[in-house]
Amino acid sequence: MKRILLLTTLWLAAAAALAQPYPARPVKLIVPFPPGANTDTLGRLMAQKLSDALGQQFYVENRGGAAGVLGAEAAAKSPADGYTIFFGTTGTLSSAPALQPNLSYDPVKSFAPISALAAAPSVVLVRGDLPVHSLREFIEYAKARPGKLTYGSAGVGHYLHVAGEAFDRAAGVELFHVPYKGAAQALVDMLAGRLDVMFDTIVIYAPHVLAGRVKALAVAQARRLPQFPDVPTAAEAGLPGYEFVSYFGLLAPAGTPPDIVRRLNEEVVKALGAPDVLESLGKMGLLAHPTTPEQYAALIAEDGAKWRRVVQAAGIKLE
Repeated sequence: MKRILLLTTLWLAAAAALAQPYPARPVKLIVPFPPGANTDTLGRLMAQKLSDALGQQFYVENRGGAAGVLGAEAAAKSPADGYTIFFGTTGTLSSAPALQPNLSYDPVKSFAPISALAAAPSVVLVRGDLPVHSLREFIEYAKARPGKLTYGSAGVGHYLHVAGEAFDRAAGVELFHVPYKGAAQALVDMLAGRLDVMFDTIVIYAPHVLAGRVKALAVAQARRLPQFPDVPTAAEAGLPGYEFVSYFGLLAPAGTPPDIVRRLNEEVVKALGAPDVLESLGKMGLLAHPTTPEQYAALIAEDGAKWRRVVQAAGIKLE
């Protein structure tokens, strides 16, 4: 009889827990990079917005290491109950799988996409004294000097490297890749006239573009940047098809109940329309990019295929 009463009590407790609206306890957001970067800033901003909207704490857990791979692996292995979500990036969902085919997670099969958050388009940036004033002029200038013009990145296989390789193929030019330990070091060399080109987001270059020390020739996406409305898109500048954008988004482990995914999507989309969020994104050089879960899933698959094509065509291998 006591056993029956105990089982009944446990069943009633479980049923009561299941009946509670989501979320019934704090939710962990895994950000796969150390504190301080844009990824961490945006992750914490979204965690606060979700906490406010859903009346339960969403907290960030930084899991840095292996260019985001360690955090992605931890998220993929987490229980699919809605109490662990993941801050995904192009690095963890596109570049790492393209460069490391034996990862323990699959960017499509291991996650349930919630929504994309923001887009960070590459911009074709050249040193201020390079004798070109448009993307067409730069392409002609580069074609006349195969292998002579240099572009920088934060390392072999890095987003900036692959963006440059994609540009080579789209424009029919041959630029010389110079890997650095970080984009900031490459900018120093560009300002000193030792580096010709960068394919990077606009943030750290913005003051130098305004001062004329760096020229922004084109944005590698279908829409212009609000901060620099006079800079044309690559298509407008004569290079249709060259789009290279880094995306950030939220995902849950595969198998997370669809109603939880939908609930989170609704609140994320609302948050991305809030004036304070849009202002924060602008300061980071990001564009709000809300999607449905299905749209984000398609974006991940499409972006991953693009990376694989460029990596394979260029023969890029991690050192």
